[in-house]
Amino acid sequence: MGGPLGSERGFCNSRGLTSLFVSLAGVLLALFAFSAPSASLWAQGPGHQQNKPFDVVKMLSPVSSGTWTVTGSLNDARFEHTATLLLNGMVLVAGGATNTDTLASAELYDSATGTWSATGDLNSARSGHTATLLPNGMVLVAGGNNSSGILASAELYDPASGSWVSTGSLNNGRARHTATLLPNGTMLVAGGVDFNGFLLASAEVYDPASGNWSATGDLNVARRDHTATLLPDGRVLAAGGFDDNFSASRSAELYDLASGNWTATGDLNGGRYFHTATLLPNGTALVAAGVGSAGVFASAELYDPANGSWTFTGSLNAARDRHTATLLSNGMVLVAAGDGSNNPLTSAELYETQQSPTPTPTPTLTPSPTPVPRPTSTPRPRPSPAPRPTV
Repeated sequence: MGGPLGSERGFCNSRGLTSLFVSLAGVLLALFAFSAPSASLWAQGPGHQQNKPFDVVKMLSPVSSGTWTVTGSLNDARFEHTATLLLNGMVLVAGGATNTDTLASAELYDSATGTWSATGDLNSARSGHTATLLPNGMVLVAGGNNSSGILASAELYDPASGSWVSTGSLNNGRARHTATLLPNGTMLVAGGVDFNGFLLASAEVYDPASGNWSATGDLNVARRDHTATLLPDGRVLAAGGFDDNFSASRSAELYDLASGNWTATGDLNGGRYFHTATLLPNGTALVAAGVGSAGVFASAELYDPANGSWTFTGSLNAARDRHTATLLSNGMVLVAAGDGSNNPLTSAELYETQQSPTPTPTPTLTPSPTPVPRPTSTPRPRPSPAPRPTV
């Protein structure tokens, strides 16, 4: 369990002041269009360590192929919301905040038309929560925070009716945690921040059949605002987040369902939190945007489970944090809303990997066979006609 983190509600207001400070910090940061994250929410304790300039320098590394294009905007600006791909192909966006209010509203994105429409409101307004599609097609929303503080409550969304119903509460109220559907149909919740503002390393599992939660192995690093991604081999990748050093973490670790334990894997190129992570059809994980030592940024990188390494890919059109990212049925990734330099966003964009064109095979030229000379026919001798008798 980590150190005290201070007031949740002070976060949004403090970012405006620190953004002004950073805007005067120099031309280098301006080139990256960054703004500073809040320092007042997460109190700077004795163990505080600033991230090294390595995070910024690595942004200059060559990138892998991948592009972003703009799509339709949301009806409501929001951040710290959730986005979940439903079985019908629609994307459910729920809750979040606007710097002044915590939202209970929800809306649906239609990837075919690029448009948004309203659906039923949550029973409890919340931000910093999680939302997970269950095998039965319902969506489980868990934890988060609102004006009442950190929440342990959970509720289920029914796509057929567009309504929400309550289910079993978490053992530990938490916000800014992660939730991942496991191969056996249960759901893993890990990390976050608790009622007292302490970072959590604890994890628990939800059983949809009973609606109950049970404890599992703790993370190696207490963290909040990280990401968790189910990999093709059944392991869960937890990456980045805000850690006990009061900085954006580069560390990553893997959860094994069979043992319930976590083991370290390769570090991110740049420490970040308030980012997103999405498993792509090719088996790599896309981590996008977030906040680092220099502020909000638009960079993205890919994790390769085969060797545990990270490489940069194309950057987003808009720097953002506390946004959502959803893999669509067409293989593209929808990134929606978030906060861009103390400015709640309605914008959305799509990520598409660029496949190398398949080379046209060079035809193999088979030499024409040498024609066989046609034999010269030998004239057959015609017999001389027999002499006709003389009459």
